[in-house]
Order: sequence, then C-alpha cells, then structure tokens
Amino acid sequence: MTSTRQFSLEGRVALVTGSSKGLGKAMAMSLGEAGAKVALNYCHGKEKAEETFAEFQSKGYQGILVRGNAIDEAEVNAMVHQIAEALGPVDILIPNATPDQPQKPIEHYDWAFYQSMLDFFIKSPFLLARACLPHMKQQRWGRIINIGSEVFQEGVPNFTAYVAAKGGQNGFTRSLAKELARWEITVNMVSPGWIPVERHENDPQSLKDGYLADLPSQRWGVPKEVADTVTFLATNEASYVSGQNICVNGAHTVA
Repeated sequence: MTSTRQFSLEGRVALVTGSSKGLGKAMAMSLGEAGAKVALNYCHGKEKAEETFAEFQSKGYQGILVRGNAIDEAEVNAMVHQIAEALGPVDILIPNATPDQPQKPIEHYDWAFYQSMLDFFIKSPFLLARACLPHMKQQRWGRIINIGSEVFQEGVPNFTAYVAAKGGQNGFTRSLAKELARWEITVNMVSPGWIPVERHENDPQSLKDGYLADLPSQRWGVPKEVADTVTFLATNEASYVSGQNICVNGAHTVA
C-alpha cells in the first residue's frame, strides 16, 4: 500500500513490542499507515494479537505478527532474526511492552516487583537496541523510540517502582542518543499522560475525574495522538531530534 501521508516511512521496517492492544496497537497502525512494514509483537494473549493483526492487514498495511518475550535475551534475538528474514532488518525500534503497574506504598512492594519494572523498562530496551543496532550502524540510519511516562516528571506517590524504572529508561535514552549520534541514529522518548485504553477500564472513576480536572487541555488524549508523535520521530523529517523526552499530555507537565 502506498502511503498518502505527509511523512512517509516507505521502505522502513519497524518493530513495536507489546502492540496487540492499547498504545502499542495505535503505534503499529500509525507506522503502517505511513508506509512502514511493521512487526507487531505479543507475548501472551494470542487471540487478541491475531485479531489486532487481522485489523492491521484489513487496512492494507504490510507486516507480520511475532510472538516473543521482550525481557528474554534469547527470545529477543530470535524475534529480531525472524523479522529480518520476513520483512528485512529492523530500522525503527519501539520498546513498548509493559506489565501491570499497581500503585502501592513502598512498604508494600518487594524487590521482585521492582526488578520486574527494571526488566521491562531498562533490560528490554537494552536487549532490543543491542540486537537491532548492527544493522542501524551499518546503514547509518536508525530510530529508537522508547515509551516513557509523565509519572517521571510528576513524581507520582505510591508508584516508586514504576517511576524509578521510567527514570532509568529516560537516562538510558539520553546517554544512548549521544553515543549513537555519529551513526545518524536518533534515540528519543515519548512520554504519554494518562491515555484511556483497555488496561484502564476498571480504574476508579474518581481518579479519572480528578485527573481530567487537572488537565489544562480539559480533554482526554487519545492513542492516535501518542502514536502519531512516535511516527513523526521515526521519519527523516525528525533526523535532528535526538535525546529528547517528549510528553504527550495536553500540557499536564510543563518544564
């Protein structure tokens, strides 16, 4: 399918981990609309993933559906190899896979939970970047777009494990951006605010109302607004944007 969008990703291959639903699904759709060949990834929930991929294909987008645990080194390497065989090497990497993130006082967490946050938000981006970088360096072009969260700027209480991991991911993004700049590889972070998706369906209405009342924009963001920001950062037009943490949250956090 030929893209009609202003920003084109024709000829590029993208991997979005955790893309069977939520923001990841929106990112995969946006990248596909821009003309990229997209590897949609899931670890659990095969039926939902296949449903999402069928929707992706019904729009005329090109790609594959790949299963792989984004925090397992062997599975990450196998997944990247599988994508290269089917679509070509990964040019655009978006580590998006995420676990549940319950809010608790620090006394109610244990180290195993902290470690799970570090695995998803530092280990996984590290493993994925390391697997994809040889090709990016060889062609002197690449995009790594980490998905952060406004909670790092907000310092949300009773959320220390998630906030700490996202802070570490932010530092990883900044350092890696400087390391890879001479290869024309950009590394950025997109940090959404609270964007209602499937995983928020059972959140207390009082919390939703309180958040909405605090938004300067006075409206909820939608997944496509996050996804289109990610897609822009993947294009040639964003070639001089690197090392940045871009909050997509209607001015909720202003530094």
